[in-house]
Amino acid sequence: MAEFGEDDVAIESRETVFSGYFQVDQYRLRHRLFAGGWSGVAGREVFERGHAVAVILYDPDRDLLVLIEQFRIGAFAALRSQPHLARTSPWLLEVVAGIIDEGESPETVARREAMEEAGCEIVELEPVSRFLLSPGVMTESLELFCGRVDAGVVGGIHGLEHEHEDIRVLAVPVHEAFRWLDEGRFINATALVAMLWFRLHRDDLRRRWRRSP
Repeated sequence: MAEFGEDDVAIESRETVFSGYFQVDQYRLRHRLFAGGWSGVAGREVFERGHAVAVILYDPDRDLLVLIEQFRIGAFAALRSQPHLARTSPWLLEVVAGIIDEGESPETVARREAMEEAGCEIVELEPVSRFLLSPGVMTESLELFCGRVDAGVVGGIHGLEHEHEDIRVLAVPVHEAFRWLDEGRFINATALVAMLWFRLHRDDLRRRWRRSP
């Protein structure tokens, strides 16, 4: 159990300093200290990103993972500013993911995004974990699932045209995806967490989910 909680933070002020597709809020706050007492007033900016869902799409009968590849502007900007990453592509290998809209459940988002981004219908859905992506500056949380799919006809280009999505869908043998993992080809944090979890649980999933021994 954490020693401190939400009641151990005192907000002096909060102001929205930018509001567009996303929102940035500026806080002035104090919090309790491990040694006792309270901190001084600190100013912090918080990126209100929204909350997201990601889903590992797995076909246990064919032992295939359904992965996606797409351009990411954040990766492009980050890679340009770091010379040691100059040969890294801003087209990232990922698992299917999307933002939770108002009134939606995480499970609904997982099924919707699997269809929109990969053309896959989820047959069975299993919760994996919940975590924060960059808690030093951003509010975004992520609900991770694993979904059983039929990858027999997976492929092509998907995504919503009005959101300028250009998503390539890949049905990848698990042993090859694990090789990519070992080679460091997954640099998206969500995909990396998803792949590490899947590597630990793949045998159990295949035992429980495949239709024939």
